Amino acid sequence: MSVDLVGFLGVVLLAYVVPGPDFLVVLRSATEHPTKGRAAALGAQSGLCVHMLAAAVGLSVVAARSPVIYDAIRLGGAGYLVYLGVRAVLAARRTARPRGAQRQAIAPVVTGGSGESGSRWRSGFRQGLLTNVLNPKAALFFLSVLPQFVHGGGSPARQIFLLGILDVLIGVAYWFGLVAVAARLRALLGRPAIRHRWELTTGWLFIAVGVGVAVAA
Repeated sequence: MSVDLVGFLGVVLLAYVVPGPDFLVVLRSATEHPTKGRAAALGAQSGLCVHMLAAAVGLSVVAARSPVIYDAIRLGGAGYLVYLGVRAVLAARRTARPRGAQRQAIAPVVTGGSGESGSRWRSGFRQGLLTNVLNPKAALFFLSVLPQFVHGGGSPARQIFLLGILDVLIGVAYWFGLVAVAARLRALLGRPAIRHRWELTTGWLFIAVGVGVAVAA
């Protein structure tokens, strides 16, 4: 395989460092619980695998060339981000309850059982997966960006597939690092006033990003 690995790694790392919908989902999930953060990270990378396979069979080309399909995916993703934002804003309202009620609401997050752990995992994975799958820019990455790093002398499809796998693995490492850092904020976010501001901030960020995606050309 002959590819421009140095250039590819630079573009991929830049794409992960610049905050986007995946970043918000993983970060917010990690501050709720590390398990949910890791699940959201794996969900987002599973979404990349969906885009990669779609590109391999030509579905992404159809979506990219059809304004109706592209807009449907874009608006679906925007709507989902707004939905997550509204949920966060409503959660912020719940944290504005009297101090005793707040302590009762926060306690299960710290001492949940195996059933709650499974619920966190499913919720985080679902949010990460849907956020990424409904992001048409992720599909366009495999169609327009990846091919620029493929050289002659081999199967282009095979090279794109291997670069996609490398992208996914880099993302897993990056997201897990972010989860480890964000999880340290949980003690700080245990304070009701700070939790309230955090929920409001992330909620409105989700809504702003969703609206931005919806109105983007």
